[in-house]
Amino acid sequence: MEEIFQHFRPEEKVFIEQVIGWKQEVEDFYAPKLTDFLDPRERLIVQSIIGKNGDIMVAESGRFSEAERKRLIIYPNYYQPSDEDFYITICEMTFPSKFIQLKHPDVLGAIISLGIDRSKFGDIRLSDSTIQFAIANEILDYVRVNLDSVGKAKVQVKELQQNSPLLSPESKWIEQVLTTSSMRLDTVLSSVYPISRQKAALLINAGKVKVNFVVREQVSFELHELDLLSIRGYGRIVIRTIEGRTKKDKLRIKIGRIERK
Repeated sequence: MEEIFQHFRPEEKVFIEQVIGWKQEVEDFYAPKLTDFLDPRERLIVQSIIGKNGDIMVAESGRFSEAERKRLIIYPNYYQPSDEDFYITICEMTFPSKFIQLKHPDVLGAIISLGIDRSKFGDIRLSDSTIQFAIANEILDYVRVNLDSVGKAKVQVKELQQNSPLLSPESKWIEQVLTTSSMRLDTVLSSVYPISRQKAALLINAGKVKVNFVVREQVSFELHELDLLSIRGYGRIVIRTIEGRTKKDKLRIKIGRIERK
């Protein structure tokens, strides 16, 4: 057990124990286990613990193309998951777009204000006049009845049929390979953006940097693979892979980057 924990952060211990419990449950009952929506880092932990060549396997879906948040099915290898087994519905929200413009944080806040945990719904996609979001089937009826406004805008929510067209991501991830002297939060930020470590430290200390949706105010916070960063005023970063060291002993990392519009 301790060998597993040493590969991850101390604060991830509770989630790791939960994943180990899921795996044991599938092994004991020889039946599939469906998770809530997980972020990329959480899915990496699940894949690491379950493995890829045993009797227990993992499948994932977020319904949207290039979904950031997905539900996972942990299952014995006799079982073949289908799309319906993930119990995900795409809802579409219409609003008076001629008079008001809604943004991602508006929709996110409105859903959470209903008392719904973030793990119960997935990605949110927006266009000029339409909003779509993925949600767990078990809370679908509650959302349809209770989500009638976002901010000051009145909205209507309906369930989309399985073959309805879905919105694409608003932005495209730009892949980039770069070098950094360490995986410290301030060092990586100054390697990605044209800013000094001092400027990066100011952003971090001011609470403007989130890692995996949690504000991190420690400049020395160590980043790992598939960590998702959001930097207010700059954009978003995901650490795709850590690819080793250069001849000058710097770390070579592959990232994805979305610039702030």
